[in-house]
Amino acid sequence: MKILITGASGFLGRRLLRTLSSQDVKLTVAHRHELNEIDVPQYIVGELSGLTDWSEAVARQDVVIHAAARAHLIGADAKNCAADYQRVNVSGTLKLALQAAQAGVSRFIFISSIGVNGNVSKRPFSADEHPHPAEPYARSKWQAEQGLWQIQKQTGMEVVIIRPPLVYGPAAPGNFGSLIRWIEQGVPLPLGAINNKRSLVGIDNLVDLIIRCIDHPAAANQVFLAGDGADLSTTELLSGVGKAMGKPARLIKVPAGVLQLGATLLGKKAMAQRLLGSLQVDISKTCEILDWTPPYTVEEGLRRCFEPSN
Repeated sequence: MKILITGASGFLGRRLLRTLSSQDVKLTVAHRHELNEIDVPQYIVGELSGLTDWSEAVARQDVVIHAAARAHLIGADAKNCAADYQRVNVSGTLKLALQAAQAGVSRFIFISSIGVNGNVSKRPFSADEHPHPAEPYARSKWQAEQGLWQIQKQTGMEVVIIRPPLVYGPAAPGNFGSLIRWIEQGVPLPLGAINNKRSLVGIDNLVDLIIRCIDHPAAANQVFLAGDGADLSTTELLSGVGKAMGKPARLIKVPAGVLQLGATLLGKKAMAQRLLGSLQVDISKTCEILDWTPPYTVEEGLRRCFEPSN
């Protein structure tokens, strides 16, 4: 089987490429610029947009795994990047998918975001409920999903959409990376009394799910939510990270309401929502349709973040 991976230099793409390299598949990657550290065939496609020419990269491929994206930013930076989200995440994705279909690619796997469902949940999100994307990044992913379904109907190319929540793992960027730095530096955190529930997915669980979707017959034309199968409060997550690091988190018990008020006054509502609010996902559809179980528990996934071999 021949597989094209986009975004192979990113956090997820690197792990996916590393794992698939040990399996009986022929890999190709597509990049904006050449990467010397990657030893599989590369196609240099330049900037991702509706003008990108993917024709050589998708030729003779069986499956495309599209992990490249304009990264998720928070606050004012996200608003300033709205046009980039549209250019890369929407136009770039749909141009790739259309050229893939025209080249005879049989399956297109799109890494979307749980933000398509929403950024706060009163009950666990399910894969088939109506989306409520609240931020520019999530809206761009939702628009790309809608465009992919149109291409699927027009061409017959199978589409698989995976929506992960926060992805953690070794050298993770974003919010998880910030939590690790806080704990490493011994920063006292006023997050010792947070009773929210958030779903996470370890990088190796997500990679395992993507690989399951490469050729599983039942994955065709489905939307799947990713997750570890267990939810943690922010307090539990910080404690778990500290335990995995061997350096206990310094947590101070401050009521969530006080923190929420302070964040609002400081203009940090989005950050507070991620630390104090709940976002749960129901992965039962994923597990049942694909006969899949996350191979690593949350505790194992956190421990793997700090193992030298990872």
